[in-house]
Amino acid sequence: MDAGNKNPGGAGAPKKDSQPKKKTKRVPERRCIGCGETKPKPELIRVVRSPDGEVFIDPTGKKSGRGAYICRKSTCLKRSFKSKQLGRNLNCGIPEEVLKRLSEEIADVLAAGESTK
Repeated sequence: MDAGNKNPGGAGAPKKDSQPKKKTKRVPERRCIGCGETKPKPELIRVVRSPDGEVFIDPTGKKSGRGAYICRKSTCLKRSFKSKQLGRNLNCGIPEEVLKRLSEEIADVLAAGESTK
């Protein structure tokens, strides 16, 4: 074989497409603990138990702590509390006062979401 006759696009070379492939960004999905539906993460509300034991709404979805996701419906929050699913997911007991506060916070989040649309 002659060293000067190497084929740069030979059998081992990858095939080049004329159009570059566009990468689609994958949207993470989470399951609502109230209704059990899987939805895109931005459509759900994250409830967090912080390392010091406080339970609150995380509108950014990035705070540290144990999290659970709930649909933007008050029925899902009530259902998850009644079935004790919220407490199981957050690994803590949730008193009635916290449920009321979470209901108010979810109403505030929904009102803020409606005003931006």
